[in-house]
Amino acid sequence: MKNRGRNISKRKGICHLFFVLCHLILLLAIPAAAFSATIPLPSLQIGLGQADNPEQVSVLLQVVALLTVLSLAPAILILMTSFTRLVVTFSFLKHALGTQQVPPGQIIVGLALFLTVFIMMPVWQQVNNNALQPYLNEEISEAEAFEAAMHPVRQFMFKQTREKDLAMFVKTARLDKPNAPEDVPTSVLIPAFVVSELKTAFIIGFIVYVPFLIIDMVVASVLLSMGMMMLPPIMISLPFKLMLFVLVDGWHLIVGSLVRSFVT
Repeated sequence: MKNRGRNISKRKGICHLFFVLCHLILLLAIPAAAFSATIPLPSLQIGLGQADNPEQVSVLLQVVALLTVLSLAPAILILMTSFTRLVVTFSFLKHALGTQQVPPGQIIVGLALFLTVFIMMPVWQQVNNNALQPYLNEEISEAEAFEAAMHPVRQFMFKQTREKDLAMFVKTARLDKPNAPEDVPTSVLIPAFVVSELKTAFIIGFIVYVPFLIIDMVVASVLLSMGMMMLPPIMISLPFKLMLFVLVDGWHLIVGSLVRSFVT
């Protein structure tokens, strides 16, 4: 009898719970139905169909080209601006100090990114004034806007590119000797600019590395002369390198030198 009473009570509890859930579903469904009745929900359809005129195909190709440019935006930001020189120099500085985790990599990349925005701002202002705004106002065509946008960017890259690197890529591409900067294709200018930036960054990194290397050598010699061969020299030299870097205001010197190297 007791088991039968327990089963009956369980069934009543299940029925009561089912009844409550049904009421909750109705209460939630009524506002949703009213909301959908007042505000129409948008629908998205993706498919392939026959185009009625060539303009529809042209718009589709423009959308595909825009998505391709957006996917290449990180590479454009890294390889066609001052970002390469900045981030490589800061990486050399980090290794020269011997602080492998300080500052973190995110801070190094963020600092290089914002300095890139600061250095490239005059170039981007020219692009906005000469290409973007006239194109948005329908004063020039897409081809003219692209050519006007590339002109200040190419000027910036020409100023930072060595003639030796540019001549190497022109010769490798089997092109005729250019008589003017306009004769150099952008596909040749970009790799020459990147190689020149890497060489400049390595030269700056070497200059930054030398003072800290001297401190490491002096500390290692002192420890060896004192017979402390089991003590890692980096533990003793790190405070001295940090003290030297702070006393000479290292961040001010390095960042100021890097910015001036692009301005001049």
